Amino acid sequence: MFKPNALIPELSVSDINTSLDFYLNILFFKLEYQRKTDKFALISLNGSQIMIEEINGFWETGILENPFGRGVNFQIAVENIDKLYENIKKQNYKIKVEIKENWYKANNILIGQKEFLIMDPDGYLLRFAQNLGERECETDLIS
Repeated sequence: MFKPNALIPELSVSDINTSLDFYLNILFFKLEYQRKTDKFALISLNGSQIMIEEINGFWETGILENPFGRGVNFQIAVENIDKLYENIKKQNYKIKVEIKENWYKANNILIGQKEFLIMDPDGYLLRFAQNLGERECETDLIS
């Protein structure tokens, strides 16, 4: 049974069908449910959930122009980042930041991620990340 997360971002999109095609067929999201008359869908991937709704004049707090979502990126945890990355490349979809390993300091440890970034059809920045584990932090080398 579907259980909604405590926090689910809802993205205003310019065309629900274009967004559904992108999220479901290129990124392998699952359609949890949709309300076709409202042009709304709730989608999920590995526990991450996003609501998408075609622009309707109700949720806007200002003028929407592409790219939407300036100033935010959504990190989405995945289990097989290479498979997802290869499918995106196969679809000739533009990669914003190529796949690479990054290690981020968190207190006295480093947390590793293999990650890449793309923008969805409306310009929302999506960062896909696969956990690489943790390692000790050499405090002299990392700030």
